[in-house]
Order: sequence, then C-alpha cells, then structure tokens
Amino acid sequence: MKERIFLVLGVLGIVLLLSGCPAKQAVIPVDPGSVPPASKVTRKGKSLALMGTAIAVGQKLPSTSLVDAYTMNYVDLSESKGSVLFLSIVPSIDTKVCEAQTHYLGEEGDRLPNVVRRITVSRDLPFAQKRFAEAAKLTDIEYLSDYREGAFGRSIGLLLDGPLLLSRAVILVDKQGIVQYIQVVPEITYMPDMEKAFTRAIELANE
Repeated sequence: MKERIFLVLGVLGIVLLLSGCPAKQAVIPVDPGSVPPASKVTRKGKSLALMGTAIAVGQKLPSTSLVDAYTMNYVDLSESKGSVLFLSIVPSIDTKVCEAQTHYLGEEGDRLPNVVRRITVSRDLPFAQKRFAEAAKLTDIEYLSDYREGAFGRSIGLLLDGPLLLSRAVILVDKQGIVQYIQVVPEITYMPDMEKAFTRAIELANE
C-alpha cells in the first residue's frame, strides 16, 4: 500500500515538474457559483462592490473600446458577429490565480472549435499583457486591455470598487452578439468553472 502511495506521489511530482509548476504549489479552488454583475464579491472574505451597469444574459455587450495588446488598435467587442466570444476576465495577469485562469484558457481551450475566440480581458497595460503572452507561450489567444478608464468594466458591472480592477468572470457571447452565459466568481481568489464554460461555448459554436 505504501509503495502505491509513493508511486502516485512520484507521478504527480513528475507531472508538475514537466508542466513547469513547483511541486509545492497549492491547488487553486474552483468556485462553481456566481453573483450578479453590479453586486458584490469578496477577496479573502473582504466584501468589494462591483461598480457599473449590470449586464445580463440575453443582452448585447455595450459599445466600448478595449486595446489589443498585439496591435495597440481599439477593439469594440459589441461589433463582433459570426464568432463565439469566450471572455476570460481577470483582475491582473501578474497574480497566480489570473495566470492559472489564462493558462487554462490557452492550453485546455485548444479543444474548443475554431469559431470560438478566446480572449483575456484585464486592466493590465497592453505591454504587460503582451510580455505575459510571450513569456508564457500563450500567443494563440487574444489579450484586450481596459486600462484607459475602465469603461468596459463599468459598462458590464464588473469594476471593483477600491482597487478599480476587473472582477474575475467568464462571459460567453453567441455568433449574433448576444450574451448567453455569465459567471462572476463570488470569491475572486478562486478560479471560475472553466469546464462548464467550455461546454457551453461548444454548444454555442454548434448552433
């Protein structure tokens, strides 16, 4: 029995080493729950209000400009048609949970159909987003920055009062530009349920 336990631990250690993660790295919990935009979330138990106008399933994304990290061009996601938008919204890619969420989108998201646009949105500077993408070898997903005024975050009710960062969330928009899925993670130090979002994105891609 002890030999089997040691074998399992050894295999896990090898997997972690091959993936570039230290063996002592803690597993980040996944929060399957959701709170409404423009309500409240917590960070390590401390309550933070979400500022702005709440977005809801069945609505279109408001017209706001984000900055593409690769081209520095302005992007208005409300004008997108013909693709499913998978918006992975994070406070800052320089934190371990946001990094894990972005890696998940980039690596596990390879199995999503090509019609699904995988997009990370944060208030990091575009230069920081691009640097992260290149260092992490995750340049096959898009990075859009809301750094200028937080207008995108305010327009959907996901701007954190106080730190003025975006709250952790996943939003899916169908090929007609209609929001079909929203998860706003109640405790922002937890991961969103990426697998559930993947399943819904595949359904939208096949519609």
